[in-house]
Amino acid sequence: MNADPRTPTSEPTGAPTDEVAPEDAARAIRANSVVMAVGTVFSRLSGFIRAALLVTALGAGVRADVFALGNTIPNAIYILLAGGIFNAVLVPQLVRALKNDEDGGEGYTNRIITLAALFLGAVTLALVAAAPWVMELYLSAKYDTAALAEHKDSAIALARYCLPQVFFYGMFVLVGQVLNARGTFGPMMWAPIANNVIAVAVLVAYLVLYGRAGEVAAQGALSPGQEVLLGVGSTLGIVAQFLILLPFLRRSGFLYRPRFDFRGTGLGHTLRLGSWTVLFVVVNQIAWTVVVNLASSGPVSGEGGTGFAVYSYSMLIVMLPHAIVTVSLATAALPRLSSYAADGRPDLLARSLTSTLRTCLVVVVPFAALVPVLAWDIANVVYGFSDDPETVGSFVPSLRLFGIGLVLFTVHYLMLRGFYALERTRTVFFIQCAVAGTNVVAAVLLVREASAVDTSPALVIAYATAYLVGSVVSYAVLRRTLGGLDSTRMLRFAIRLVAVVALSTALAWLVSLGLDALGQQPNPLVSLGRGAVVGTVDLVALVLLARLFRLGEVGELVDPVLDTVRRRLPRR
Repeated sequence: MNADPRTPTSEPTGAPTDEVAPEDAARAIRANSVVMAVGTVFSRLSGFIRAALLVTALGAGVRADVFALGNTIPNAIYILLAGGIFNAVLVPQLVRALKNDEDGGEGYTNRIITLAALFLGAVTLALVAAAPWVMELYLSAKYDTAALAEHKDSAIALARYCLPQVFFYGMFVLVGQVLNARGTFGPMMWAPIANNVIAVAVLVAYLVLYGRAGEVAAQGALSPGQEVLLGVGSTLGIVAQFLILLPFLRRSGFLYRPRFDFRGTGLGHTLRLGSWTVLFVVVNQIAWTVVVNLASSGPVSGEGGTGFAVYSYSMLIVMLPHAIVTVSLATAALPRLSSYAADGRPDLLARSLTSTLRTCLVVVVPFAALVPVLAWDIANVVYGFSDDPETVGSFVPSLRLFGIGLVLFTVHYLMLRGFYALERTRTVFFIQCAVAGTNVVAAVLLVREASAVDTSPALVIAYATAYLVGSVVSYAVLRRTLGGLDSTRMLRFAIRLVAVVALSTALAWLVSLGLDALGQQPNPLVSLGRGAVVGTVDLVALVLLARLFRLGEVGELVDPVLDTVRRRLPRR
């Protein structure tokens, strides 16, 4: 941001104009990502409170699935319609407009916002009217039975209340990307806290009015009053999340003025790039629709069945380092990568991208290895307040399996940022076809053979299989495109990282065995203490072993934190 946020500027700090050494660029990326990461931490913490209240209020059975479907589908539809363009294509285009247009990209940005608002508004109205047909895509055919008619009606009613979120999701991400391109990274990461605060307030009101979901209630349909409270409350949170960004947009030096002169202004190039991204998202969402449909069959197929709620709430936990570290670093890195691509410097792009990947992996891999050790305690801390004693156990297998998929997804995700910087959206589409096809085939085969209880774990395995294919293919293709990805250094790094993580996780596992005397299903606060002890042991061992194995990427993350702590300690 500017030194004085009230002073407009046409030269954003996020759009690099001079050549910067990759090492200096990496430091700048880490500095920008810290602002986003801190916001994401608070956002995720409030999100976990929200998730804990959801499971307490609705359980982990059919009722939880009905709400999760109704509230998640608007985001999925937004991503299908515009998310790929807003998240990946627009930042490089905005950076180019900021650098090359005489007006500093102001006209281009105004036209983009105007066009997006018109499109999203029209589509949102159509979706609300078509809610019953929309839900047919995502609900298992088992919901067509008379026994589940009320549940299906609840899902449709929730969708009607939640589908207006499509417009506000789209405008939130679009405005956030405009801010990112102008060097203002923090607000987009902090704004979701407002959404979670409203969601927590709504769920507290729900618990006061309707109480906790016991084993029987968790399988029942929602009443009309419950649908209104949960659906409208969820939408209000997304509205607030968007509105919070508007003052920051003005502070960044940009004043929105509607522009309807869309012809001959460069939007055609953006849309041509976006066409491949739209196809990418279509393929991805076809796979997601199949997964959701298969997941919705779990809770209605037998006692203790796991489904979409267990799958998505487990993913919420395991994706924590991705949201805090990977997304923050990738968001901060994309303008720089786009600048290297625009300047014809594939060597600098490759070095900057692999540096970002290594930084992400030193966080993601240890976390993914520790989750199976602490899966029960993690589930108990977040979801252990339900009246149903089986709730915690339903999350544990999915949590234990998701870590593998997280690592593979991280590699794939960062490789795609390289393609987006190069405007190779066509390549991304074909890679995603392989990922989505693998996910669909694996999910169908595994769920067909799985019991109702194992529906969610089967889908997690399918997810990991898909991103194994994605990470291998995207890395190999980008390496060939750039003429190298510093693979020798990456291999040495990977060997040292695996050795360090294996030893630190083994020590953490031994400590967890020693703490088993506290009970297999203790109070959530006991699980919190036990997890803190095991996690601290793992972290300390990781830092010490990283120094022993000369894994410098760990020090690059830890040393600035330690230096800050030392400076703030009182001197004797």
